[in-house]
Amino acid sequence: MDRRLEVNRSNWNERTPVHAASDFYDVGAFKAGHITLTDIERREVGDVSGKTLLHLQCHFGQDTMSWSRLGALATGVDFSEAAIDLARSLNDELGLDTRFIWSNIYDLPDALDEQFDIVFTSYGVLTWLPDLDGWAEVIAKYLKPGGTFYIVEFHPFADVFERSDSGDMIPTYAYLPNELFFDGNEPSYAGSRVIESPTYEWQHSLGEIVTALVTAGLRIEFLHEFPFNSYPLHPAIEQGDDGWWRFTKHNESYPQMFSIRATK
Repeated sequence: MDRRLEVNRSNWNERTPVHAASDFYDVGAFKAGHITLTDIERREVGDVSGKTLLHLQCHFGQDTMSWSRLGALATGVDFSEAAIDLARSLNDELGLDTRFIWSNIYDLPDALDEQFDIVFTSYGVLTWLPDLDGWAEVIAKYLKPGGTFYIVEFHPFADVFERSDSGDMIPTYAYLPNELFFDGNEPSYAGSRVIESPTYEWQHSLGEIVTALVTAGLRIEFLHEFPFNSYPLHPAIEQGDDGWWRFTKHNESYPQMFSIRATK
């Protein structure tokens, strides 16, 4: 495994128990039957009853098991052994039939040899991948002919901005592809405990994402951009009654999430 991915795997092993105990993931509600998928991905993926579904970068599997609850024959993959161990434990406790595989995306062909009706991934996944061409090739490998790939993700344009003292969002960070290193010793996005281990992250432009999928042989059915977010990425956004987060000023000027559906 790439050394940078090993560094990140250690970080996600450290994060997993913190996330599992957090209000953000609300494992208690999930155990009680909550479906963690939003109306966007449920609507845009469509009916999954009886279909095989591969969930890449599934963390500890709540979305994967939610697809199972909606009728899919679901398989989740993640490179964190702590996350996969927790996912398998939850699956057994809840009596679901979701399968979980411990592997990073690029090595998955060594662990799995079949194809699926749907390949799915969502929210905060691309920043952990150094090679989008390799990612797209794995997606194409695991799709049946005529199968559907779907991603809903934070828009890379939203990562460019930082809030100024006046409250306006100003361009601060690079939009075009680049690699970042973080020393660690910061809280994760879920839970308050400090995560000590460092991480590598990668910025990917929308053009890079689309080009990787097309180069791998997929046909783009749609690319949607949304002026709201599933997560408070910036301090200058507030949650609405519909559950989505929006900027308090100039909200309609900023794409904050995107979704792509493509077919093989």
